[in-house]
Amino acid sequence: MPLRSDWTSERCPIARSLEVLGDPWVMLVLRQAFSGVRRFEQFRDQLGVAENVLSKRLSTLVDAGLLRRVPYRDRRRTRHEYVLTEAGADTFPIITAFAQWGERHRPHADPDVRMDIIHRACAHASTTADLCSHCGERLTVETTSWRKSWRNPQDLELSGAAA
Repeated sequence: MPLRSDWTSERCPIARSLEVLGDPWVMLVLRQAFSGVRRFEQFRDQLGVAENVLSKRLSTLVDAGLLRRVPYRDRRRTRHEYVLTEAGADTFPIITAFAQWGERHRPHADPDVRMDIIHRACAHASTTADLCSHCGERLTVETTSWRKSWRNPQDLELSGAAA
């Protein structure tokens, strides 16, 4: 396998996927997109990432077809929002699996700090990433919430709504 240069022609789908998803900033940008973030300034402020790094990652996601740029007009000029495409939405189980893996194998030092994946239809936490471990229904952006203990416990952060 070549050094980290170009894995787009690899036979292995994992290697090809890593060409886009293997960058930590990309995964964090997608996490924010699932939380309803759409604008450059929101991504920058919430992630604490340098503008040049964010610009490159957003371009990567647009070029790979996971996000699309949608123009909007502010007071002075036309800007762009970044909206998940179908391919981007299909990464939801991957992001969910990352969160669940992290809770199991890389827990926070404070055991009260955690993130649960809540299936809104049955109101139970799921321990699996694609189907609810309680009722068996498919987990999607529209049917799932992320309960973050470091936020107000009464508030469920909707995966597809602004945080």
